Amino acid sequence: MTEISKGAIESMEVVLEEKDVADWIYRGEGAANLVLAYTGSSPDFVLLRIQKAPRSSSQCTTDTSVLSTFECLLWKDTNDLVSSTSMEAVQQLYVLYVMRPMLGSEHVDAGVRVLVSRKFLESVENNVLCQRPAWRVNAAKVNTLCDSALLISDHSVFPHGPLKENLCISVEIKPKCGFIPCSRFITEGNAIKRTITRFRMHQVLKLNQGEISRISEYNPLDLFSGSSDRIHKAIKALFTTPQNNFRIFRNGSLIFGGLGGGTKNTNFMDSESFEHSIEGLIQVDDGLHTASFQQLLSETIFRSGVLDRLVEAQKLDQLDIEGAIHAYYNIVSQPCKVCRDLGDSELSRMYLSLHSISLEESLKIVREYLIAATAKDCSLMISFRPREDGDPGSAHNSVFLKSTNQSFDYKVNFIDLDLKPLKNMVYYYELDQKIVSCYTQMEKMGHGPSDFS
Repeated sequence: MTEISKGAIESMEVVLEEKDVADWIYRGEGAANLVLAYTGSSPDFVLLRIQKAPRSSSQCTTDTSVLSTFECLLWKDTNDLVSSTSMEAVQQLYVLYVMRPMLGSEHVDAGVRVLVSRKFLESVENNVLCQRPAWRVNAAKVNTLCDSALLISDHSVFPHGPLKENLCISVEIKPKCGFIPCSRFITEGNAIKRTITRFRMHQVLKLNQGEISRISEYNPLDLFSGSSDRIHKAIKALFTTPQNNFRIFRNGSLIFGGLGGGTKNTNFMDSESFEHSIEGLIQVDDGLHTASFQQLLSETIFRSGVLDRLVEAQKLDQLDIEGAIHAYYNIVSQPCKVCRDLGDSELSRMYLSLHSISLEESLKIVREYLIAATAKDCSLMISFRPREDGDPGSAHNSVFLKSTNQSFDYKVNFIDLDLKPLKNMVYYYELDQKIVSCYTQMEKMGHGPSDFS
């Protein structure tokens, strides 16, 4: 069993071998990475993030050329990013030098890289297979040719104190885009984007494609509003339809929400079970624990102000994808397919100004768009533990819940801050058009989103 000490980690002395697999259990996964939780003898609570590879590819790759030529141009001014020899290094440096300064060092953990053997990765692949959602298994597998993985703090627990004595309840929220775009490059045919949130429109497409079974009432604008009442409304909506936007953990174990993939993969407790699971956190009469916890979460988001920094990062997308896509074609030195499809129209002429800007201006537009894309797709982890009566204080922030006369320590961290590939620009544009088209068609048929709830 490998002892995970801070000094060894920082000097990259840790090498995870096949014998160490027993110390790691499946926690969850996203599109690009698998996440394992450590259960070994180390006093620190950590997670290991392992790169995945699509099953559609003939074999896993080691990313010998991590960034493309154009991506190297795009990120040339970011410390050591273009010289990185692994995707783990790229992601770590991107979080450290790009996202952390924007969102605050106290809220962002860039993690450290550790070496992993191929036998370790192969054993992980076999061990977690039965725990992974089937649709994730079908899409990707562990990239067994990687030689390192990313070790990060487990933000679903507090970093010290035995779990059995310190109850910790954590909430993971994927806030999504918190503003309405107003770019002049949005076509009149897509003017609905200036009044309806992207999240709301995307819900209709997901319903149409069978990814969800009902439309969520959640509105990101409520969560980002700075109004305590509207934030509370957003939290209640997330509780009602969590989909893959809302999960709750008790001492690091998932108790509410699912592993992603919409409502089909949601495995949350019934209201009575959830009430019982948070009794040790909230001191209130039976049947009132969930409502009080919603108040606690809403109050913490309102008072912390962390979403103000997140929405500022999101607003780096100033031109919308309908403008940024033209800067992308400038960078890759290809004829603009968007303008080609428009032909010799007034719309095409409107975009001419974007094709006459300098390369540096194009790089800035796309770079900021991709940073904004990270901010729109990241998650927020908020953890709580009750403070004992007479506690003189702690290193963490605290919040007072008036309705229960309790004080709680809390900490807030941003997670899933991955660098988005440059090639995604075309995908973003095509998805955007598909989302708006589906929503517009629904409106023409005389339906509203509530008709599908």
